[in-house]
Amino acid sequence: MATSNAGNAPTVTTFHLDADTPEAELVAPADGEVIPITEVNDPVFSQKTMGDGYAVRPTSGHLVSPVSGHIISIFDTKHAIGFKLANGLEVLLHMGIDTVELGGTPFTLSVKAGDQLEAGDALGSVDLSAIQAAGKETDLIIAITNMADVEEFNLMRKGQVTAGQNVAIAIPKVKNE
Repeated sequence: MATSNAGNAPTVTTFHLDADTPEAELVAPADGEVIPITEVNDPVFSQKTMGDGYAVRPTSGHLVSPVSGHIISIFDTKHAIGFKLANGLEVLLHMGIDTVELGGTPFTLSVKAGDQLEAGDALGSVDLSAIQAAGKETDLIIAITNMADVEEFNLMRKGQVTAGQNVAIAIPKVKNE
């Protein structure tokens, strides 16, 4: 882990994992404020029914992949994308709260199911103004949906972030074969 602080700039901590480790780095899917999943204003997420994770309250509509893995599903309404990582973990990016009701209108995706992505690769964009105008919240929620396979989840950063910045680490359970 490396830390740097130039003048009055906020401290930035960067962490990288060895290629041989099964841990997964999770990054911010957009510029904004990282919050724990327990602060999301939707009990399905805040009570961790869908799994543990975090959310970003976006300040920009530019979206990037929160993980390195392949896309296993994109909901017809484009408000959610499912990822499977090489270590077997499954991650959901859910864009906004109750945005399924918007029929996909605020979302423009440049990816499709089956695509292999690296964390930070472009996914598309979201029209934050359209979501807000519909009376919905814009939180970008990242949840690990197969928590039974997770040994440890660590939210490493809260507060302001930029898209693609490291936010969390998930460590899968070691499977005995």
